[in-house]
Amino acid sequence: MRLRFLSPLFAFLIPLGLESQDRPADASANLPVKRVVLYKNGVGYFEHLGRVRDNQEVAVSFTSGQLNDVLKSLTVLDLNGGRITGVAYGSAAPVERQLGDLRIPTGDKTSLVEFLGALRGARLEVRNGSTVITGRLLSVERKTRISGGSTLEIDYLSLITDAGELHTTEISPAFSVRLLERSLAGQVERFLDLVSLAREPDTRKMVISTAGSGERNLFVSYISEAPIWKTTYRIVIGSKAGAKPLLQGWAIVDNTVGQDWENVDLSLVAGAPQSFIQNLSQPYYTQRPVIPLPEAVSTAPQTYESTLIPGGARLTGMVSDPSGAAIAGASVKAFGANSALVGETSTNAAGTYELQSLPEGLIRLEVASPGFQKAIVRGVVASAAKSSRQDVRLQVGAATQSVEVSAAAQTVNTSMSGVAGGRSLGSGAALGGRRGSGAGGGVGAGTGGGVGGGVYRVGANQEAAARGQELGDLFEYKLKQPISIPKNRSALVPVVQSAIGAEKVSVWNEHAGLRRPQRALWITNSSGLTLDGGSFSVLEEETFAGEGIFDPIRPDEKRLASYATDLALNVSSTLGSEQERVTRVSVHRGVMTQESEVREKKTYTFRNEDSSPRTVVVEHPVRSGYELRSAARPVETTAAWMRFRLEVGAKQTAALVVEEARPVVASYTISNIDSNLIGTFVQQRSIDRSVEEALRKVVAQKDAIASLEEQKNTRDEENQKIYDDQQRLRENMKALKGSPEEKALVQRYVQQLNTEESRLETLRQEIAQLEAKKDNAQAELDRMIEDLSFDVKL
Repeated sequence: MRLRFLSPLFAFLIPLGLESQDRPADASANLPVKRVVLYKNGVGYFEHLGRVRDNQEVAVSFTSGQLNDVLKSLTVLDLNGGRITGVAYGSAAPVERQLGDLRIPTGDKTSLVEFLGALRGARLEVRNGSTVITGRLLSVERKTRISGGSTLEIDYLSLITDAGELHTTEISPAFSVRLLERSLAGQVERFLDLVSLAREPDTRKMVISTAGSGERNLFVSYISEAPIWKTTYRIVIGSKAGAKPLLQGWAIVDNTVGQDWENVDLSLVAGAPQSFIQNLSQPYYTQRPVIPLPEAVSTAPQTYESTLIPGGARLTGMVSDPSGAAIAGASVKAFGANSALVGETSTNAAGTYELQSLPEGLIRLEVASPGFQKAIVRGVVASAAKSSRQDVRLQVGAATQSVEVSAAAQTVNTSMSGVAGGRSLGSGAALGGRRGSGAGGGVGAGTGGGVGGGVYRVGANQEAAARGQELGDLFEYKLKQPISIPKNRSALVPVVQSAIGAEKVSVWNEHAGLRRPQRALWITNSSGLTLDGGSFSVLEEETFAGEGIFDPIRPDEKRLASYATDLALNVSSTLGSEQERVTRVSVHRGVMTQESEVREKKTYTFRNEDSSPRTVVVEHPVRSGYELRSAARPVETTAAWMRFRLEVGAKQTAALVVEEARPVVASYTISNIDSNLIGTFVQQRSIDRSVEEALRKVVAQKDAIASLEEQKNTRDEENQKIYDDQQRLRENMKALKGSPEEKALVQRYVQQLNTEESRLETLRQEIAQLEAKKDNAQAELDRMIEDLSFDVKL
C-alpha cells in the first residue's frame, strides 16, 4: 500500500464515484447530488440519492480535508429493507511520522550534503573523476578555501577504507556515490516514495458496504467545506406618490465542489451554526478551528445601530372596576400595527399605569386582572408630540372572557415625511442609467429581471424564487424550484421580491467624521422575511442613486441605511453650558440636601440649498448621568444614540436644540450652618425665603446657646480666680503664725475670705441656672432641627 503525503490545504468536494464488480467504475450518475444547504459559516450540507443492488459496495472519494468533516457528519441509510454493514476508509499516519520511522534522519526537504550527512557509517563507493574510493562514511564537512583572492566554501567527504586508510575527497560536479548496502538502498527508495506523494492527488476512498436483495435506494448525507453564499439587494424608488419602494434580493451561489448540480433542491440559511474542523481521519494529528481574518473595506458606507427604544410616544391611564375603584397590579400590554408587543407594564397601588418609548401610530391595549374580564381597547393613538391618556374600566367575570372597545377619538398633531417625488436625486441625479424594464437573464430554474439588461419598474408583478421560513435562531431561503448550476460556475438566485416601507432621510452624526449629512433610507422590513446582511443599490427614477451596506434585519424591524452624501445640506453645531443651579432643596432629620443641575445645550443648525424639503435625522449621543430637558424628544433611541427628526424646508434654515442636565447633590448638616453660609445660599439663590427663615431661627437659637455658654464661662473664670485667691490667703495665714502682725492680718484675711465665699455661693447658683438654661435651649434647638422638614422646588 502506498502511503499518502498530506497537503496542508483543504480541497473542495470532488465528484462521487461508485465502484463494484458488477457496475462500471464511473457510476457517479447513480448517486447524484439531490439537495444542498449552504450556510454562512463556510460549510454546506449535501444529500445524495442513488440505487444499489444486492450486497454491493459503494466507494465514495473525498479529499483528506473533507474526510474529517464527513466522519463527523456522515449519515448512510438503505431505504428499502437493506442494511449498512460497515463503512471503511484508508488511514495513514502523517508524513512527518512516517519519515521519522525511517532510519534516515532527514526531513521532507533535504539537500545533498544533509542527505550524505545522514548516511554516516554506511558503506559507499565514491567516484570523483577517475578516482574510486570504497569504504565507510566518516563525515561530511565544509571548509573555507582562498583561491585567486576570493573565498570559497567547499564541501568534503571523508571515508575509512577496509584497510583503515582515511581518504577525503571534494564534493564536485563530477562527484558520484553508490550505496553498497541493500537495506539502505531500500530505505532511500522508501523515503523518495513518501516525498513523491506530495505531487499526487490528495484523495481518500470511503467504502460503504450494503447488504440486501434486489435494487434499493441508498441515501448519503454529510457536511463539507463550501464557499459562503452572499446577498445583494436592489431598492427601487418610483415617482408615484404613496407607492412603496420595491426590494429585490439576490443570493450569489458558487458551485466549486467539482460536480454539476442538476435539478438540486437548494436552501440558503442566513445564520452561522457552530462548526469546526477536527482531524478524525489521521492518528495523532490535531488542528484548531480555522477562523479567517476579517477583510477591511477601503471606503465603507455608514451603518447604523439597531433600535433600542422604538419610539418616543407616551401613554398613561387608570384601570378601575365597575364602581370606579382603582385596580392595582393589573397587566397592561400594548401591541403595534403588526400585532407585535411594543410595551408592557402593571398598574401601581393607585391603579395608574404609564407606557413610554412607544412607536407612533395606532396601538391596541390589552388589560387583564384576576376576577375581571380582559379588556381590549383598539384604536389608541400614540404620539411623541404629546402624551396620550386611555383609561380602562374592567368588568367582573372570568379571565378567559374578553370585551373589546374602541378608543375615544383624540386629536394628535402628527407629521410624516414620505418619499419625495420629482427628479431631484441629490448626488445621483447627474448619473445616467439604462432605462426600461428589460428582462435580465434568469438563473437556473428561477427567472429574474434587471440583471444586465435594465431595472425593475416599481409595482412590477415579480415573485421571488425563494420561500423564507424561521429555523430557530437561523433563517432559511428555500428555492421554490430545483436549480441547476454546473461545476465551477456561480449564479445569481432571486430570494426576495417585496414592497417595503422606506422613508428617504438625511442622517447627521458629527462623531462620524464626515463633513456633510448622509442620504439614507429609513427601512421598515415589511417583507415578512429576515433580510440577511449585505450590500444594496438604490435606483430612483430609473437612475442609480447610490449604494451601501446594512446588517441583518428581522421582520418589522426599522433600520437606517445610508447610500449617498447629501450635498444640498450644510450643517453647523454649537455647545453652550450653564453654571450649576440649585433646583430643589430638602431638609430632613437634620440634613439639608441641595439638588442642582449643570445644564448643556447643543444646537444643530441645517441649511437646505435644494428645491425640495429635507427630513433630517440627527444622532445625538446618549451620555451616562445626563437627562434630557429639551422639548424635542427622540423618535427612537439606540444603545449609544438618540435620534431626533427635524424638517428643513426648501431653501430654508432650521435648528434642533437638545438640552441636557447633569444632576449634582450637596448635603449640609443643619447644626453646622451659620449666618455666613446662609448669606451665601441667599446670594446664590439656592434656598427660598421659607427655608431661609427656618434656618435663621436655628442660627438664632444657636446664638442664644452660645451666649449662655459664654456667660457660664465668664462665671467659671471668676470662680476660678476667687478659688486661686483663697488659696493665696490661706498660705499667707500659715506664714503669719507667731508673728506680731498675725492678729491684725488674720482678721483682715478672714473678712476677705467671708466676702469671697459669699460671691462663690452666688456664682454657683448663677452657673447652675445658666447650665439649666443652656440645656433647655439645646433641647429646644434639637427639637427645632428634628421638626425641620422642607421639600422645595426652586
